[in-house]
Amino acid sequence: MNAITSNLVPLGNLRVSRQGFGAMGLSHTYGKAEDVESIKTLHRAIELGINFFDTADVYGNHHNETLLGDAFKGRREGLVIATKFGGGGYPEPSITYIGKALEGSLKRLQVDVIDLYYQHRVDPRVPVEDVVGELARFVQQGKIRGIGLSEVSDATLRRAHAVHPITAVQSEYSLWTRDFEADVLPTTRELGIGFVAYSPLGRGFLAGQESTGEGDRRSIHPRFKPEAAAANRIRRQAIETVAARYNASAAQIALAWVLSKNVVPIPGTRHISHLEQNWAAGKIVLDDAAIAALEAAFPLGSTAGDRYPAEQLAKVNA
Repeated sequence: MNAITSNLVPLGNLRVSRQGFGAMGLSHTYGKAEDVESIKTLHRAIELGINFFDTADVYGNHHNETLLGDAFKGRREGLVIATKFGGGGYPEPSITYIGKALEGSLKRLQVDVIDLYYQHRVDPRVPVEDVVGELARFVQQGKIRGIGLSEVSDATLRRAHAVHPITAVQSEYSLWTRDFEADVLPTTRELGIGFVAYSPLGRGFLAGQESTGEGDRRSIHPRFKPEAAAANRIRRQAIETVAARYNASAAQIALAWVLSKNVVPIPGTRHISHLEQNWAAGKIVLDDAAIAALEAAFPLGSTAGDRYPAEQLAKVNA
């Protein structure tokens, strides 16, 4: 039994490592990235036992998918690759756009089949039932193995799942973004759908990292604006207190909390040292007192600032 097959958990009809890897940051989202170093980090992730890698066609304007395609050449066996379409809007109605987007992703990723193919954001012009019906056609053709939806409401999820089983929902989920505990997360558990948590470290804020300014996308997010960041730092102290008790980093404690919710987080990093620390968080088992202290510091809806700028916020939980 190798490192990958020994630690897999169900995600809908797929089996993935307890943590995945979110690759968006390898395409300059949080400042300059170097492809050579990024590929080394991806290879180290595989060595650790991570088999679940998440990207999207919009990340770096196709750069991210191309990077993963190059990195995984000759290493595809055992990996679960997820990508998305429609994150940058739809040049035409999604029902006709899906096939073109899929062919582009297959080519850039250098694969014959995509394991998990998400609609990145809902297309308001096309009923989700029609979108899922079209995706189901590509499942039948063997071009995708599972259908995913990103940032959808529980009502949309139920409508979609009635057409074809949904493998996973991907949404932002962390101590400072807990909204989905009220509706979407219970629905995924009821229907047997996996839940993938992106930005489990609050885009690095919960680990003590903040916007570096020019070239760092976090600078446009309301939660990183000076007044909001100052308020949120106070809450972050609870993570640091628990971290000291467990002789762990704040990042590891924030990630251990997400893992305690039996979802699959996909933290991302360009650095092997951070990757290894994230992976080690899987060995931390928080006791009830630690979980209570963390959740008391971050009750639902208490985080200062919206999680997206207004234009982007309008496209989530649709």
